[in-house]
Amino acid sequence: MTSSTDEQLEGDPELEAEVDAFSLPPGADPSIDWGQTSHLHADGSPRIIERTMVVPPELAGLRLDHFIKTQIERLSRTKIQQVIETQLTRAGGGAALKPATTVATGERYVIKRPARQEPPCPRTFGVLYEDRRLRVLDKPAGLPVHASAKFYFNTLTRVMGERYPDEPELQICHRLDRETSGCLVVARDRSAAITLKGAFASKTAVTKEYVALVHGQPPWDSEATIDLPLRVAGPGDPTKLTHVRMLTGVGGAQAITRVRVERRGAEYALVRCTLVTGRQHQIRAHLAAVGFPIVGDKLYAHGDDAFMRYCDQGLVPDLAALFVLPRHALHASRVTFPHPEGGSRTAEAPLPGDIAALLG
Repeated sequence: MTSSTDEQLEGDPELEAEVDAFSLPPGADPSIDWGQTSHLHADGSPRIIERTMVVPPELAGLRLDHFIKTQIERLSRTKIQQVIETQLTRAGGGAALKPATTVATGERYVIKRPARQEPPCPRTFGVLYEDRRLRVLDKPAGLPVHASAKFYFNTLTRVMGERYPDEPELQICHRLDRETSGCLVVARDRSAAITLKGAFASKTAVTKEYVALVHGQPPWDSEATIDLPLRVAGPGDPTKLTHVRMLTGVGGAQAITRVRVERRGAEYALVRCTLVTGRQHQIRAHLAAVGFPIVGDKLYAHGDDAFMRYCDQGLVPDLAALFVLPRHALHASRVTFPHPEGGSRTAEAPLPGDIAALLG
């Protein structure tokens, strides 16, 4: 099973909290598999995570530690030395490995390490549509799609592999970030993947609709348009979160979102958002920019300091109260896309209980 990295719409990963928190989130359904022991075998011993790195021609001649840095950029120099000493082997054997070992084209290096406990994630997903070429899944909030520094077994790709072990060609065709729930299209064969990925990459052949629970009462009883350019914050911008936060204004790429209020509660409103363009964090940044940030949005709803505290401390009680929800209340509610065999299909994901509960 392979992963999709060709599209970055609402799913560009943002910073993860540095605090390791292995307890279940508030209100967690105990009947769901949260992956608290996904890193262990049935006998309680840790699973082994294995990664193979093949030296391409353009990197031949590098020192081994420099080659590893090109493959796993987040590792520090000290950590790379530890990996070489304790976790790394060269396929086929050979002389003992050292940081200064010179790598050659085609050599295969294998890292093996015991799996570590991962933050809990809901490892249960629904199927909204299915035929012999594709599925549309209902991704739960909190489950990352692909592996990262903190998540390996608690990912949608891993759970799909466990649920459909006889389907090695499954490919996720677009992206949703970890906190966003809802519709996610998965191809069941390579030909379908090419067609579907191309459709999502075109940004014109697919219609993606989200619902967002926002603070306040927007005046959008009929459909309105937010047309504000977006760009990544850089040095000199009025934010501490350079290269993380998206800002509106001059110099940004065109970004257009159609919005309409669907339901109102006492404190919040449910807004349907249809993407006309697809920029990083587009819906979140647009709604915050016009004064109606998404409930639970740690990056855009409560300022830089709250987000930075979350990254340092995790979801401590006062931040949990401030954010209202432990995740941002954004849900991919409907997707319409061309089918590999012709025509189009539409799938719709029901409103999650955590969002519905706040509407009353």
